[in-house]
Amino acid sequence: MKEVPVKIEQNGAWVGIRLAIDEDHMVIPAPVNRKVPFRDVVNLEERKNLLVVTVKGEPESVYRILTVEKVIAVMRRLILTHCNGYRLNAYFLSPAVRGGVLVTDAQWEKGSIVVVRTGIWFASAGKQVCIPLLDVADIELTKKEVQGRQSDVVKIDHVDAGEVVTSFVLCPISTLQILFNFLTDATKSMEMKGDELDEYDQQVAMLVYSGMDSSAIISMLSVNNKRLNTIYDKLLNLGIAEVVEVRREVKLTTKGIKYIADATKQ
Repeated sequence: MKEVPVKIEQNGAWVGIRLAIDEDHMVIPAPVNRKVPFRDVVNLEERKNLLVVTVKGEPESVYRILTVEKVIAVMRRLILTHCNGYRLNAYFLSPAVRGGVLVTDAQWEKGSIVVVRTGIWFASAGKQVCIPLLDVADIELTKKEVQGRQSDVVKIDHVDAGEVVTSFVLCPISTLQILFNFLTDATKSMEMKGDELDEYDQQVAMLVYSGMDSSAIISMLSVNNKRLNTIYDKLLNLGIAEVVEVRREVKLTTKGIKYIADATKQ
């Protein structure tokens, strides 16, 4: 069993501890004092140098562990090997396409697909990649040329840092169909009927997708700011957009008007 220095969140503060890690469990010393079998982990999330580990129980326990990338990589691999999630052996290619451009050095990896509560993990001996379920844009059972012949694959489109990224999973067709059905069901919350936006709303959404800001959209569509904000509110309420910047509109008070008037007299 190896001990590694980490910080763990406890009662809103970060506490430095030495975390003991074995092949199938970890031991969190005081102030937590708990042995955590990796088979009891029901969710794993990663945010930069932070791992968020959810362990089953009544109630569930959530541990936020901050450490260096080398330790994170070891913990990811061990947890994904044993955790409580949907798992199958497969080949994966991720990322294969980023922003519409082929990733030239992408290679098929032999490993596992592990689906936990909030994400799809691709895990091999030397690589672990997570696609958060909320970032999945499309899942398709299709064909792709692999080693000179057409093979059945699951294609997963997801959003990463504002770009659409495509990944592929390759395994026997019977297993692939099960995976496709499982992922489709896991991402049902992202589905829409298709009639939530009218043609004009869709046009605005397309311009946002193309990278245009509010000023450019107002200029292109000859729409006023109030109408555009109404459309933005619709996109926000549907959960298909998020606020990245709040533009502040102001008007001068009487004090401000007096200041400007006095300034112009000088």
